[in-house]
Amino acid sequence: MTDHMTDDRHDFGTGLLKASVKSHGAELVALSRGDDVLLWEGGPAWPKHSPILFPIVGTLPDDASTLDGKPVHLGRHGFARNRSFRWIAQDVDGCTLELVDDAETRAAFPAAFRLRVVYLIENETLRVSYHLHNPSDTATLHASLGAHPAFRWPLKDGVAKDSYRLLFEYDEPLPIRRIDADGMLLHEKFRTPVRENVLELRDALFEKDAIIMDRPESRSLDMTGPDGHGIRVAWGGFRELGLWAKPGAEFLCIEPWYGYTTPAGFTGDFSQKPGLLHLKPGEKWTAFWSVKAI
Repeated sequence: MTDHMTDDRHDFGTGLLKASVKSHGAELVALSRGDDVLLWEGGPAWPKHSPILFPIVGTLPDDASTLDGKPVHLGRHGFARNRSFRWIAQDVDGCTLELVDDAETRAAFPAAFRLRVVYLIENETLRVSYHLHNPSDTATLHASLGAHPAFRWPLKDGVAKDSYRLLFEYDEPLPIRRIDADGMLLHEKFRTPVRENVLELRDALFEKDAIIMDRPESRSLDMTGPDGHGIRVAWGGFRELGLWAKPGAEFLCIEPWYGYTTPAGFTGDFSQKPGLLHLKPGEKWTAFWSVKAI
């Protein structure tokens, strides 16, 4: 393991699977298997690749709230994706980065936290693990955390987008949720577009923004093209799943979350916001997602 870890970007991978992570946002910015590019490379439609959503998933009304009487000011999806993480380790098969609360984060979100993100390639699979710790001796940490990886859709050049499908681990009959024009969670539930365990992908699914599955049965899904090949995304520790794309753009975000955007009309204290983790003093929480070519 290296002793001098100051580079902004770390490239790793020992087999066909190769990845790159930046310290800015601890963001995965490249993933390929041989000549096949798996991760969205960014562009005018959306400049990100795989941001970390913390300490909220989604949006607060007017980006503001209060926490035990103290002001909270958080833009959409929180600040982690825009902060520089500290390198803890860099190796040939992965890396570890850390973000800890400081004066700047506490001005926006008055809470102590320690967030470590671990990337590891093993057996041609990339695994991304999140370790959230509440270091406070007295206060509960109220927060959400979500992953937001964007995969190429289509994965192969020259293949029609609508020839791709998602094959879930289990049948997914429950209704889905949607957001309103302000990014708030609608109270109404909608019939799922998943038929048994299959979602036929098409741009029209995302004309009303993300598909939110607030209690999916599955903990993995396959995104495959007409030849049956594609990627398998798995996750653990997360509770919700978001699917998002911009119609016309060539990416699909498969997003395991713990938490979701603020329900329309909610005006209570941040600690009472539905969907949060509530970590007691000294408590830790872990979750992961992984991806491999199939």
